[in-house]
Amino acid sequence: MALSLEPPRSGVSENGRMRRSRVHVMGASGSGVTTLGRALADHWSVPHADADDYFWVPTDPPYVTKRSDAERVRLMRELFVPREAWVLSGSMPGWGDEIVAECDAIVFVTLDPAERLRRLEAREIERRAGEPHDDRAWREFRAWASGYDDPAFDGRSRASHEAWLATLPQPVLQVDSGLPRSALLEVVLAWEPR
Repeated sequence: MALSLEPPRSGVSENGRMRRSRVHVMGASGSGVTTLGRALADHWSVPHADADDYFWVPTDPPYVTKRSDAERVRLMRELFVPREAWVLSGSMPGWGDEIVAECDAIVFVTLDPAERLRRLEAREIERRAGEPHDDRAWREFRAWASGYDDPAFDGRSRASHEAWLATLPQPVLQVDSGLPRSALLEVVLAWEPR
């Protein structure tokens, strides 16, 4: 389902194809946001940035120390925002609105909750090279990720994403990442934001 909220500010499509531009790809953890973002960036030969790389300070183990909102935005402005075209994947409501304002269009990736959680489990097994991963950090992350489709969930949720998207001036395309990657990329490239 394609939902165009308003016309793009700077001609995001030409000749029936989405042109190289500044695109924000967002959705739930495990829905394929980063995979689609990288595929789109590779297709256009433009930089791909992931919000997690700015949200978290690099640590071992990862994802334990957050950067301040101001530091995240400063780094993004230094490293990729000034470029003519790029693809940014991840979720940034509440802290990255200043960067999202620089986007020409937004792609909202959704996926069946059971399949999304299956993908998260598979990704975690791969990250740990097949080793067990039933530790507290994984259980907490899985519980948090499981809450996404619950409208009453207090964390990042589909309802909060949809409410946030409704406030933005950019055109929004909603895609179901149950499609094969090549088909999903083609859906985005064939989109003519209005």
